[in-house]
Amino acid sequence: MGVLALQGAFAEHLAALEKLGAEARPVRLLADLPGLEGLIIPGGESTTMARLLAALELYDQVKGLARDGMPMWGTCAGLILLAKNAIGLREANLGVMDVAVRRNAYGRQVDSFEADLEVPALGPPPFRAVFIRSPRIEAVGAGVEVLACRPGGEPVAVRQGQLLGTTFHPELTPDLRFHQLFLRQGKKRAARAKGKGQPEPRGRHDR
Repeated sequence: MGVLALQGAFAEHLAALEKLGAEARPVRLLADLPGLEGLIIPGGESTTMARLLAALELYDQVKGLARDGMPMWGTCAGLILLAKNAIGLREANLGVMDVAVRRNAYGRQVDSFEADLEVPALGPPPFRAVFIRSPRIEAVGAGVEVLACRPGGEPVAVRQGQLLGTTFHPELTPDLRFHQLFLRQGKKRAARAKGKGQPEPRGRHDR
């Protein structure tokens, strides 16, 4: 599994994956993409990450892998980059997940908070979620499954096919169930590809 390691909370995601026994790789260059079964785009500063994706020529390759079916999970700023409509982001984002997301909808970092979420896909107990300068999901497309909501019905975790998005930071808690869920998605895709005799996912530069 890869974790985009350009900026933000990538080290915490890498540590969580390693705790679960997964092989985890930081992704900083095109050469880091071949062979991945999935990619996590972490929380951080969405404008900075979008600019770095373009500057390092990763933008087209990551977007292409998402469209080709690679599992991807965006947390907080990562979800902003995955969203088709990223309200408040002036840089180009990946635009592969049918959601509308507003940047910094809850205010500044001092306005951070925690909340217990019921997540049926994870089972009991509730998931203690950490929200830091979080975006707000303002709309979801017909093909998007809502995995969890805040009290009042506001979506905070969504899934569309192989794409997963959370407005909060699961990597900042000891609860690894969201990482387990994402790993299962990667293993399912790898098993399907192997059964069809397909090669491992490659970066589009690797021809």
